[in-house]
Amino acid sequence: MVPPTPKTARYTEVERKFEVTPDTVSPSFEGLSAVARVERIPSQDLDAVYFDTPTRDLAARRITLRRRTGGTDAGWHLKLPAGADARTEVRAPLSDTDDADDAVKVPEDLREIVLGIVRDKALQPVARVSTHRAVSVLYAQDGAMLAEFCDDHVTAAAVGHEEHAQQWREWELELAAGRDPDTASDLLDRLTNRLLDAGARPAGHGSKLARALASAPLPETETSEPTDALHRAIAEHVAELLEWDRAVRADADDAVHQMRVTTRKIRSLLQESGDSFGDLDGILDELRELGTVLGVARDAEVLAERYERALDDLPDTLVRGPVRERLVGGARRRYDSGLRRAHHAMRSQRYFRLLDALEGLVASTPQTDTGDPAGAVGAAYQRVRKAVKKAKAVDTDAPETGVDARNHALHRIRKRAKRLRYTASAAGENRVAKRAKAVQSLLGDHQDAVVSMEHLSEQAQAAHAAGEDTFTYGLLYQREDELAGHVRTQLQSVLKKLQKAVRKAR
Repeated sequence: MVPPTPKTARYTEVERKFEVTPDTVSPSFEGLSAVARVERIPSQDLDAVYFDTPTRDLAARRITLRRRTGGTDAGWHLKLPAGADARTEVRAPLSDTDDADDAVKVPEDLREIVLGIVRDKALQPVARVSTHRAVSVLYAQDGAMLAEFCDDHVTAAAVGHEEHAQQWREWELELAAGRDPDTASDLLDRLTNRLLDAGARPAGHGSKLARALASAPLPETETSEPTDALHRAIAEHVAELLEWDRAVRADADDAVHQMRVTTRKIRSLLQESGDSFGDLDGILDELRELGTVLGVARDAEVLAERYERALDDLPDTLVRGPVRERLVGGARRRYDSGLRRAHHAMRSQRYFRLLDALEGLVASTPQTDTGDPAGAVGAAYQRVRKAVKKAKAVDTDAPETGVDARNHALHRIRKRAKRLRYTASAAGENRVAKRAKAVQSLLGDHQDAVVSMEHLSEQAQAAHAAGEDTFTYGLLYQREDELAGHVRTQLQSVLKKLQKAVRKAR
């Protein structure tokens, strides 16, 4: 939807590092059926300056940002965790101002990717690593490149601690770009065994930077590990929020949805914490506002996907006029607009201070006990029951209430069920969380249908004013109305299952 910037390129890097002594003999790959040929290429001298915030926020999350000269891949490299043995590497070219260290500036495209972590802090050199590298390239029978074996002699020091410079030798084994990490895992294991047989051992550090910084630790700050379930859950979701932040900036699939869900989880859990963290009104308001901003893009995304499926399911004879352009195309344009608005908000001081405040809560010790998890689950369930009772009191035949009041009452049940789900999950009450999710999902389908009907009415009026055929809008409206009615007939059943799960948990 929003095209990626052409100034950077992304790769998946799958590699393993090994420690070896200065006199360890390089391994042989002969006898491996997968390896048909090994080619040595000229040695390379690489010089890399690593950048981070003064408090090394990137390194704390196993993220590295470097400017490398020398070798075949000179440029800026940002490496992000992507699972076992894998990292996502984003590259940007060197600029004309990169010749002198005092003129070096981190490319904005790379800074944007980790902006949720660095925020408004300076990115400055934290270490310099020089490497003399000997490379062997492994090829398959068909001539395809399998992997690179690198024999590195390294000199590294943290900036300001050059007197503690370290020297060591290490090996790297990296799969060729484009190979599927899952299908190539067997190859990686077999190659690894050859290195282990030669005397190597798995590296005790995740990167050259980590080893360089080990000699210059930061001053310790007072932090407290969360000791209760609710506090731990909040900490986990704040960490997730930062991961989804990166995904939203890259417009990754479903990222807006997941980031919005995570903000709601944090807000729900903070609401259940009572006065344990003091006054949370400001944080709760900011989380609500962030969810609202993300909701613009998310709601449009839901409608685009919903109408595309619905129109694809209809015979061509029933899709009359430019209905697809109005419904699907219009929703996609609103998504793009909403995503730009979200990106703008995510670059603001207001957003940075929210993230600061959330991390402060995670690092703090609650002022009071966060309470009995079972009691929090019970209280959250009672709020669901009250919402159900109010919904039953709505007389849909009375003109002073009507369909809108019924829909609002059902939506309230959904929101209360969602809060119960997150609270139960944090308390380890998985059965209750599962049943609450069923209520939330069912009423989510109802809410989606209600929103869709309102949108269809608006678009039908616009189409009519433009002289277009409105038959298809009416057909889609009828289907949404039938779906909403079907959901309402199932509600009592899922509510009874939820009640049963809560009773068993007591």
